Amino acid sequence: MKKLLLYLVGFVILASQSSCGYNDMVQKDEQVASQWAQVQNSYQRRADLVPNLVNTVKGAANFEKTTLTDVIEARAKATSVNLNADQLTPENIQKFQAAQGQLSGSLSRLLATVEAYPDLKSNQNFLELQAQLEGTENRISVERQKFNSTVQDYNSYIRAFPRNFFAGWFGFERKGYFEADAGAQKAPTVQF
Repeated sequence: MKKLLLYLVGFVILASQSSCGYNDMVQKDEQVASQWAQVQNSYQRRADLVPNLVNTVKGAANFEKTTLTDVIEARAKATSVNLNADQLTPENIQKFQAAQGQLSGSLSRLLATVEAYPDLKSNQNFLELQAQLEGTENRISVERQKFNSTVQDYNSYIRAFPRNFFAGWFGFERKGYFEADAGAQKAPTVQF
């Protein structure tokens, strides 16, 4: 009995010294949620640009309809995958990333196909939309990197001893990261 009391006193002292980190866990969880909102904001900007880009391209005579259809369908799928900050498991991040990757691929094919249309390439509206899309892709990359840094800070914090016990008790779970798209490690082949 004396030993149990000694352990209990030691645990209370340890908990009071570490203050269990609950408030810090809440703060870091909110930082992850805030950064996730920034990621979604960047992806939404891209999704908003796509219809304008598609409508501009539609004006080109004989433009490949399947390419436009692929972009429209990929945009619809990408905007249908919505995650809240409390759903940021590795599996859900992977689903979100897959949907966004499909839209990225469709947009890349669209922009590659445009090369065959000199009138479209000289269209000022198209050029402005293309520049905005490129800027948005850069923003997405930056926001994803910031998100991963914020998640790394959060995950490291809740997994460190003794906070890992308290994190489990209070329901703080690891968050997922953005990872490279499948096949990203393979360099593209460029042919002239």
